[in-house]
Amino acid sequence: MSELTCLELGVLLWLVHLFVTVGVAQVALPLPWLLSSRDTGMAPKGLLYGRAERAQANYLANFVPFVALDLAFLALHLSAGVWPTVWIVARGLYIPLYLFNVVYVRSLAWGVSLVAIVMMLVRLASA
Repeated sequence: MSELTCLELGVLLWLVHLFVTVGVAQVALPLPWLLSSRDTGMAPKGLLYGRAERAQANYLANFVPFVALDLAFLALHLSAGVWPTVWIVARGLYIPLYLFNVVYVRSLAWGVSLVAIVMMLVRLASA
């Protein structure tokens, strides 16, 4: 996949995280509280909402360096190789793995996405 396609898919994955979190919130938290300004804390029912929130926060923390590197490749008209695609696939797998508490494979997916970011940085630095 091209760097631009991976950037677009990265934004799509962000939307997936957002919609998963919003969807799970409707089951885990009362609707009046969700529609309020949320001035008071509310404990969600079940574990899924917390997992969705943490997976989304993890995605955002990893999305920022991915976007920076991917945009650098686009601006410089360089190829990042397979690494943006590897990052997209690993992060796409991460969502259900985190939600369904698949502990070791989830960590492996995260590790692969981290390796992809590091390899993008190495490739950019050596260009």
